[in-house]
Amino acid sequence: MEENLFEQRTDLDDLRQAVGQLKGEIGKVIVGQEEMIELLLAGILADGHILIEGVPGVAKTLTAKLLSRVISVGFSRIQFTPDLMPSDVIGTSVFNPRDNNFQFKHGPIFSNIVLIDEINRAPAKTQSALFEVMEERQITVDGLTYHLQPPFMVVATQNPIEHEGTYHLPEAQLDRFLFKIRVQYPTPAEEFHIVSNHHLMKGDQRIDTVDAVIPGARIQQLRDKVRGLHIEEKLIQFITTIVAATRNHKAIYLGASPRASIGILNGAKALAAMRGRDFVTPEDIVYIIPAVLRHRLVLTPEREMEGTTADDIIAEIIKSIEVPR
Repeated sequence: MEENLFEQRTDLDDLRQAVGQLKGEIGKVIVGQEEMIELLLAGILADGHILIEGVPGVAKTLTAKLLSRVISVGFSRIQFTPDLMPSDVIGTSVFNPRDNNFQFKHGPIFSNIVLIDEINRAPAKTQSALFEVMEERQITVDGLTYHLQPPFMVVATQNPIEHEGTYHLPEAQLDRFLFKIRVQYPTPAEEFHIVSNHHLMKGDQRIDTVDAVIPGARIQQLRDKVRGLHIEEKLIQFITTIVAATRNHKAIYLGASPRASIGILNGAKALAAMRGRDFVTPEDIVYIIPAVLRHRLVLTPEREMEGTTADDIIAEIIKSIEVPR
């Protein structure tokens, strides 16, 4: 019986094949950005939401669109603006004179992959509409609860440079994002490739070259496999030690919550599966930690004024804790 369990646990061939297909289709359009693509796919497998941060023009929105294109699931896009209301996101009750009652009209959040463009352009009142649905995959309106069909994933983008007309995201909402991915400028060679491809396409839409390769139902099967991966107790201790260190660091005003520890665990499992292993290694954990923690930490004003970033402190904490072997 133990042998059968072991065989079932190590059967990751279909998962690796699926990840390879997804990377292949996305790679038809996106040049470089390997870390962003890897973390996006890990986010899908770990059943988490993704926040993508980068300056305009680095393919944040395009990548999120591609993600919905390569998976046969529903897709909706919401452009956040200062005048957006919660009902514009979750929907509203509309009076039906024929039946003489109110009927709930679903908003754009009722989909599988929801792209929220410039999420930091809406005020806290609108942001609060996302709290329940991101955590519990359900929406409660007028005393009735509506459950969203899996898979459900929010992919949000924001510009870190422009601050006019933007709002600081509530900490409770940031905590609901599994990863925060920082998108950098392409290298000169990658940018040459991007511009050459655009020239060769002669105005055609690049996204039209991408095909759906995985049905939504298969995503749930792959997630079940990821949850079953093995992780040693000493590695769980390593995760909790690092997260606890963020709560006692002199440069950090607000540390990470237990949700962050669970996020590191789930993200490391997804990464291990993508790399063809049925067990988590310390390297998986160290790789995934910055993406899980960088948006959850609030630095002290003094350190922020010095130009210190959350990534700097995270690297310092990891270096100070012995990696188990």
